[in-house]
Amino acid sequence: MADEKDSDRYTGIDRTNVRPVYVIGGGPGGLAAAAALRERGVRAVVLEKSPSVAASWRRHYDRLHLHTTRALSGLPGLPIPRSFGRWVSRDDVVRYLEKYADFHELEIITGVEVSRIDPAGPDWVLHATGGRQLTGRAVVVATGYNHTPLLPDWPGRTSYAGELVHASEYRHPALYAGKDVLVVGAGNTGAEIAVDLVEGGAARVRLAVRTVPHIVRRSTAGWPAQRTGILVRRLPVWVVDRAGALLSKVAVPDLAAHGLPRPGTGLYSRVKDGAVPVLDVGLIDAVRSGKVEPVAALASFDDNKVVLADGSRLAPDAVIAATGYRRGLEGLVGHLGVLDERGRPLTRGGRTPANAPGLYFTGFTNPISGMLREMAIDTRKISRAVARTTARKTAG
Repeated sequence: MADEKDSDRYTGIDRTNVRPVYVIGGGPGGLAAAAALRERGVRAVVLEKSPSVAASWRRHYDRLHLHTTRALSGLPGLPIPRSFGRWVSRDDVVRYLEKYADFHELEIITGVEVSRIDPAGPDWVLHATGGRQLTGRAVVVATGYNHTPLLPDWPGRTSYAGELVHASEYRHPALYAGKDVLVVGAGNTGAEIAVDLVEGGAARVRLAVRTVPHIVRRSTAGWPAQRTGILVRRLPVWVVDRAGALLSKVAVPDLAAHGLPRPGTGLYSRVKDGAVPVLDVGLIDAVRSGKVEPVAALASFDDNKVVLADGSRLAPDAVIAATGYRRGLEGLVGHLGVLDERGRPLTRGGRTPANAPGLYFTGFTNPISGMLREMAIDTRKISRAVARTTARKTAG
């Protein structure tokens, strides 16, 4: 790896008029793309704004493990070591990504942030740190699904004097031992943080729920939910919705009496709208035992109190907002007309936008079949597409 101060290598890329494929982002999607391209003989240069690869994984909370299995989460060319166990921890994911970069001898430059991408004839110009401009024959954007923390602009939020943090700032429960904590958001992050707080000694944990989630056992009789997600992902939505409802009644107890009723919409219908089910890592038991108390959605802050959608007023010691992230692509490519109304890329994998040939995206979906698995598939498609394009240009 090199950092921004490694000027010979950094400036040498552009000075020698070499046109590599630039990969923006040193997380799993970017590393997988670079490895897949390198395997096909295509020079790929990874640009990472942080001092090291796997930067976002290093910032995740301590408890985090993959909800997908080790066997189905490896990137192209290097499986995750069996010694890491079936459900790989955050620290082991970081170790794996570091090993992956070294194993594939990837060309990675750290400390370089790309702020904007512009077309330049058949090539692309990247506007990077320090006013530099890099020119590449193609660009792979892999800046991550969880890029920019989203904290809703709740009424009264700016004047709230209590402790309010986004889940991206949460690391471990020790700071909340003996405290009354409200976790806002019943997705996978919010559910897992709530359980972590209970196990870490918080005095009271409430979970503010705006939309009741589908809860799925992470594994049933040894069969991981991910494998089911892979099997059903191409079936009609209504078929999966019905099957999911039946499975839920068998595998997941009715938590309505505890404030968490079954959802009124189908599981796969939710997935198509971008909401994956919550994979249970302790939430069901915590809710049934009363250790995690579901409450209504957070509506506003008033007089240093939290006001819920049902009119209830709470005074927790801390509020942790597990309210998701934005993709954060507007400044980078928003001017190119390649994003939808939610700021998500219109294409993925080996397809490029019709008006932006040579611009690829990976890692901006959250499929039930597993994000790492889908990134591995996407990056192989990207490498094939780039290799074909290169061959055509060479032949021409």
